[in-house]
Order: sequence, then C-alpha cells, then structure tokens
Amino acid sequence: MNSFNEESTNDQVGQRSYWRWSKQDFFPEESFKNWGTYRSALSQICFRLKDRIKGRSEDVVELEELRKRSENDMKRCLNWWDLTWVGLGGHIGAGIFVLTGQEAHKHAGPAIVLSYVVAGASAMLSVFCYTEFAVEIPVAGGSFAYLRVELGDFVAFIAAGNILLETVVGTAAVARAWTSYFTNLLNRPSNSLRIHTSLQNGYNLLDPIAVAVLFITATIAMISTRQASRINWIASVINTVAILFIIIAGFIHADASNLTPFMPYGPKGIFQAAAVVYFGYTGFDTISNMAEETKNPSKDIPIGLLVSMSIITVTYCLMALALSMMQKYTELDENAAYSVAFQSVGMRWAKYLVDLGALKGMTTVLIIGALGQARYTTHIARAHMIPPWFALVHPKTRTPINATLLITISSALIAFFSGLDILASLLSVSTLFIFAMMAVAVLVRRYYVRDKTPRQNLPKLVAFLLIIVASSIGTSAYWGLNPNGWIGYCVTVPLWFLGTLGIYKFLPQQRTPKAWGVPLVPWIPSMSIATNVFLMSSSGSAAFLRFVICTIVMLIYYLLFGLHATYDMAHQPQQPKAKPQQADIEDEGQSNTREAHVSFP
Repeated sequence: MNSFNEESTNDQVGQRSYWRWSKQDFFPEESFKNWGTYRSALSQICFRLKDRIKGRSEDVVELEELRKRSENDMKRCLNWWDLTWVGLGGHIGAGIFVLTGQEAHKHAGPAIVLSYVVAGASAMLSVFCYTEFAVEIPVAGGSFAYLRVELGDFVAFIAAGNILLETVVGTAAVARAWTSYFTNLLNRPSNSLRIHTSLQNGYNLLDPIAVAVLFITATIAMISTRQASRINWIASVINTVAILFIIIAGFIHADASNLTPFMPYGPKGIFQAAAVVYFGYTGFDTISNMAEETKNPSKDIPIGLLVSMSIITVTYCLMALALSMMQKYTELDENAAYSVAFQSVGMRWAKYLVDLGALKGMTTVLIIGALGQARYTTHIARAHMIPPWFALVHPKTRTPINATLLITISSALIAFFSGLDILASLLSVSTLFIFAMMAVAVLVRRYYVRDKTPRQNLPKLVAFLLIIVASSIGTSAYWGLNPNGWIGYCVTVPLWFLGTLGIYKFLPQQRTPKAWGVPLVPWIPSMSIATNVFLMSSSGSAAFLRFVICTIVMLIYYLLFGLHATYDMAHQPQQPKAKPQQADIEDEGQSNTREAHVSFP
C-alpha cells in the first residue's frame, strides 16, 4: 500500500499526473488554440518559414531552457566505462551478423573486409565531429540540438526527421534480423516463423516475433537507465566471448583459396557494400545522446566514443575476413552467414554458439537503441518539433517513457511488414546525410561566431562550404556514371582540396573548444563531408527514391505543424526572470522563457 502511495505521489508533477492526455499537452502552442488561429498561422507560412530558416538557437537554450520542458531531469549515473560498453552493445548486432553475408554475396565478395574499412574510416571521421559537440553541448538531443545551434531550426528539422526515420527503421531492421537468427537456432527453414501473405514482395512476410522482442527490450530501457546499462554490460561480455570464438575458430578453419577472386564485383561493389554495412556503425551516436545521464561529459564521452569505435572497427574487419576465408562468397547464406559457414567446415555444433551470440548482440543493440533513440525524440519534442507530451521524463524512473513508446510502436509496425534489405538501404542513406550535415556544422561552429566574426568572413565561409559540398557531390556523381573513369576526378578532387585550403588559409578560427575538439580542422570535417556524400551515392537509386519520398513527407508535416509550433515557441512573450532558487520550482520546469531567435547578419 505504501509503495502504491509513493508511486502515486511521484507521478504527480506540479499537481498534474505524468499520464495525462489533454489537448494542451499535445498542442499547447498559440497556433493550435482553435481553427481560427490555425488558419491564420497557415496564411503566414512564407513569413514563418523565412524566420525559422534564419533563426538559430544557442548553447544555453539547449542546455537549460529546453531541458526544463521535460519537467524532470534524467539521472546522471553513467561513466566512461558504461559508455564504452554502451557503444559496444549498441553496435555488434544485425550489421555484422546479417549484412556481412548479404553484402559479400551480392556486392563485394571477399573484399567485404575493405567495405568495413571504408565504412569504419568514414564513421570515425563522424565520431570526431560528434565528440566535439557532445562535450560542448551535453544534451539528449544529439545531432538535432547541435544543428539547431549552428545551422538553424529548418535544417535541424530535416535532420530531426531523418533521425526519427533512422531510429525507427534501424530498430525495425535489427528486430527482423533477430527473428532470422532465432529461426536458424531452432533448425527451422528460413522465414518459417513469419506469416506468409500475398502482399507485395519485401512486405509479404509478417513478423510477430520481432514485435514482441521490441516491446520487451523497450520495457527494460523504460524501467531504469542504470539497470539497462548493467544488463547491456553483462550481455556484451557474453557476446564478446562468442565473437572471439568466431574470429579464432574462423581463422583456424580458413581456406585462403576462398579469397580468390578478391574483388569479383570490382571497386564499385566495395563501395556499394560499404554504404549498406555502414548500418553497423550507426550506434555510436547513442553515446552522445546519453550526455544528460553522464557524470562527467567532457571526460567520459570522448573516451567512450573513441575507445568503443576503435574496438568495433577492428572487430568488424576481423569477423568479415574470417567469414570470407571459411566459405566461398557465392555460397554464403544471406540471412545467417556465420552459422551456415561453420556448418560448411564441419562445426555444426558451433552454429548454436554463433546464433546465441548473434541473438545476445542484437538484443543489446535493441536495448541501447531504445535508450538513445528515446533521448533523441525527447529533445526534438522539447523544441516542439513534435508534440511536447513526448518530452516528459517520468519522475520515478527518470526515463522518457512517452518517447520510448513512440519509437517502439512505430518500429514495431514497420518490423511487422518490411524486409531487412529494404530497411538497411534506406537507413544508410538517412544516416550518411545526417553525418555529412554534422561535419558542416563543425566547420560553421569553428569559423563563425555571432557578434564576433567579421561580417566579410561569412560570405567567404559559405562560398568555401559550397565548393566542398559541390565537389563532393560531383565526385560521387562521376563515380556513379563512370566508375572506371578518371578525368572527372581531375576536376572535382582539386576543387574539394581548394575549398578546404581556402578555409584553412583565409578564415581564422573563431572558437576554441573548451575541453575536446576535432583535430586537423578543417581537413577532417571536410573529409567527413566527402566520404559521407560518396557513400550516399553508392546506396542505389531505390534507396534514394525512398529517402526523397520520406523527406517530402517530413516537409509536408513541417509546413503543417512543426513550423508553427517552433515559431510560436521562439516568439512567445518573455516573462521576468525568477530568482535562481525559485526557477526550478515554478511550474516544475515549465519555462516561459522564449528560445533565442538569432540570425546570420
């Protein structure tokens, strides 16, 4: 009885229950007060869009004002050791266990190991960019918050839409892969645990097991961040044992002749595969999303990110090489490559260890994904890009339960219908786009500071950035049109070099990182832009078509809802500041201070 009363008390926030469902909780902005105000808002779309394109947030707004809109703070309970295991647990899952066999068979052959090298190098460049922002702006919003500060509300929304797309699709892809390995563990035919229908190919195999796994892992993430971290740590240790076995046993039973021909599909196949297996590296941004729950972000985040990504890159390359040497690439099973490969070398019993390791790996990916994805969503809701009801943090668990449910339900609907190959290709394009934007944001942050940078420097910075981006797109386009040519690169590569050199020579840096910064600026961010754009171009036309369609849908949503909600929040009347000790009490963090509205001159 006492525990019930305690929970009931904890669920009350400023005399309001956490579980509330009024219109004010979903649409509190002035534009949605009634149909009249909404029609008035729609009539001002052009003016408001211009305002939001020019508007910039500030570090202090993301760090303080927006956090108050969650009504309760998340609990700081993680250190660098926890974050390292969060990184490891959030990576080694469907990416390596499923996509390796699929891409080696279809695109890269034994050169799949080079695909992982390319994808890993590109991911490491993005890690540097993320780390600087995560240390400077340690909030749950990750890239969304960083882009809001440096590139503005509109660009941040495009990123936010792709972030949500990435999280929902990525979670669904891992859940589908979980079912594939569970089926193989039971020695059942492929897809035998899925429901066969007459729907279009790619969407005709319904997966109720994936849905169940998603809700179980989400429940773990909602109960407690600390407990979820401990479960991840234990499961990751067990998974590490399975991975070491795969690598050692794989090399013991290796046959070097399986590496011939090494590049059966040529360089183009390597980059096509790299664009897809990049999916296996996307979990690192979860670490930056845990910043609000990290005890010492300036120390713990850089260590957690760099150590985990280094280990993961080496592990992926060794596992890919072991697989390629155990079995001919033409004979690899696309759904459970490692299990079938061990069977082919006479180690039938090993398939059970491999399958269990894969299942444990994918389970930790889903748990860590549920943690990080919900924090992304929470900060997006704090900015009112989506209804602020999803920004609420539960007073007892100190976790964003509403945001977790949003991602889980959306992922479950997609996982129930969509095949893994469709999901992975769409995910990679979305992720690469966000990472390219992050690199641009780092350059803007270093070379442009409002009210400090000389006005004449801004046009130079914009011009050099346009040269870098345009030359990267040109290189990618030429590769797609003529993979064996070289003349086009004689134009695009020097242009990229000159654009980067122009920033280095003619624009002094305006900001020095407080604790940790990207080395070799502007070269590393510029290289990150080029590699991410290049890998995007290798993803295939179908993936780009889905990406464009999803982006158009996002823009329609933004013009009808997100634009007006964020405009209202940026221009709401500013209230007199309360004393510091009273500010945290008043309305339990329901801040009335408007967001900063700052624009480039």
